Amino acid sequence: MAGSKKTRKAVPGGEDLAALRISVTTMGDLLLTAADRYPHTLALVFPDAQYTYQELAAAALRRARSLQALGVKPRDHVGILMHTCPAFVEIFFAAALCGAVVVPINARYRSHELAYVLENGDIATLVTTDAIAEQVSFVERLSGALTDLKSQTDPRRLQLTAAPTLRNVVLLGGSTSPGCVPQSEFDALAETTPERNVHISRLGVRVRDVGLMLYTSGTTANPKGCLITHEAQVRNSIALGRHRYRLTHDDRFWSPLPMFHIASVLPMLAIFDVGGTYLTMSYFDAGVALDMLERYAVTATYPCFVTIMQGLIYHPNFARTNLSRVKLMNSNFAVQPPAVSESIMRAMPQALQVGSFGMTETAGTVCTGSPDEAESLRITRLGKPLPGLEVRIVEPESGHDVRTGLRGEVLVRGYSVL
Repeated sequence: MAGSKKTRKAVPGGEDLAALRISVTTMGDLLLTAADRYPHTLALVFPDAQYTYQELAAAALRRARSLQALGVKPRDHVGILMHTCPAFVEIFFAAALCGAVVVPINARYRSHELAYVLENGDIATLVTTDAIAEQVSFVERLSGALTDLKSQTDPRRLQLTAAPTLRNVVLLGGSTSPGCVPQSEFDALAETTPERNVHISRLGVRVRDVGLMLYTSGTTANPKGCLITHEAQVRNSIALGRHRYRLTHDDRFWSPLPMFHIASVLPMLAIFDVGGTYLTMSYFDAGVALDMLERYAVTATYPCFVTIMQGLIYHPNFARTNLSRVKLMNSNFAVQPPAVSESIMRAMPQALQVGSFGMTETAGTVCTGSPDEAESLRITRLGKPLPGLEVRIVEPESGHDVRTGLRGEVLVRGYSVL
């Protein structure tokens, strides 16, 4: 009721609340459990590479052994600075298996922004690549951020003025750079650490430990690092995928968002929870995306943003691409231009269109549409809270709830808040 300070418990949309059970684990164990259940199922697909769950888990465990040999310990912060690629996913889960905090870093940050995050984020080990992505050289940008990196005599024990906690920088790829541990040495380090040591660290992780730190905002001030627990991220992914979207082992979930974005981490963990397939790409290319959607018979998509939606519908191949297998799309039509929604709905009349509201600070989605809602609501609203979350919209000065249709400040309470 408007004017009341009493918290209104949100009624989640579509779920049989009595039938729901709380499921939660760590990010590392989420992958290993999927590999136990579905070892030969495709887990990860890029346009030019694919991994089964067994292959991805093995690659992550090997990377974890290398990280431990470099000195990574539980609760250390491991930064990942690279474009979205298979190695990014491997290192993401490798750090989690070590009990470390995964810190994906925006691949578009310039040198001064990198310097800020490396120091502010207490990064102990940074993994980057010599690959040039969208005309960006990460080695060059790091050299600008860490001006004394190239003068270091021991790449395994860095002593840097701008980033005093940073002990080492791993450079994946075939090249070398002063101050960096090359990939050949990093890979060889795995042989010096038994896999048992990784499992000892993994089994010591609590679900309320911080597992992920994502930097967000930065348009009006320095970006802030959101500390997200394993419970927050994994439980929210399960609430979204298994309970609200009703994804299953047979689904194939596509998201073109970069891995340093919550809208990539969230759907990846959501589909891994049910042992389905996650499809993504190093950078968004509408033609390549349409080919993937058709060739792999994608059933769920997470494009989210208007630029991606427009890229798809205005591509010359859109009209002749078979999108009949898509059964769900997080399209956010409530905030898209009408031309986008009309084109998508004509091409995919069978797809359930939903909108979402969320933020990095809440491990991604807070509210999203439900299969049980009328289409008119799903394409004009951004859904209802996920089960277990409470939402209020208040007048900031008074703290009173505002009436429907009025502007206010969104308050969120629940397991997923940073």
